[in-house]
Amino acid sequence: MKTPYKNIYLVLRTNRFIVLAVVICATFSCAFAVWTAYDINRKALNSAFAISTDGSIIPLKLVTQKENFKVEALAHLQLFHNHFYNIDASNYEKNLEKALWLGDSSVDNLYLQKKADGVYNRLLQYSLVQKVKNIKSQLEEKNGLYSFRTTTIFEINRGTIMDTYELVSTGNLVTVDRNFPNNPHGLLITNYFENSLKKINEENP
Repeated sequence: MKTPYKNIYLVLRTNRFIVLAVVICATFSCAFAVWTAYDINRKALNSAFAISTDGSIIPLKLVTQKENFKVEALAHLQLFHNHFYNIDASNYEKNLEKALWLGDSSVDNLYLQKKADGVYNRLLQYSLVQKVKNIKSQLEEKNGLYSFRTTTIFEINRGTIMDTYELVSTGNLVTVDRNFPNNPHGLLITNYFENSLKKINEENP
């Protein structure tokens, strides 16, 4: 006797085939999605992106970023030492305020110590001019941590007398958010310490 309905076994077999096909397709889709995410993540770890002035995306290799870090670190140290030590009676407050943005509490503590010792009062009282002549920094990386050693040559003009000094300072550098214009390089000096200060010439008329 014929029936308008399909054989129940044929229907079940068809349904099972459809379910298996869907499961297999879903499995392959998930595997492809995982592989794609892994590949994108792997590529992202080896490159970064910047936007040029015309709006286009520029890929940057992490190796290049590391090289750029060294350039920015040296520029950051140059900026800090200029602000902190290139001072006179007319600009010391402004310069020191800029310098304090570039370091942590170790820099602030050194500033407070110098202030308590009367360094800036003498600057005002005797109209001293302290001018930085040369800044040379060396960077060292160890386990992803950066330390520096900076030699700063500066002169102190006492009117008819000019003394030249060599200051050696050390510390570490950590990455922070950029803050324009206060901290344009996005770096912070930590554990800052003045290791030695010596006069390198006699008084000159």
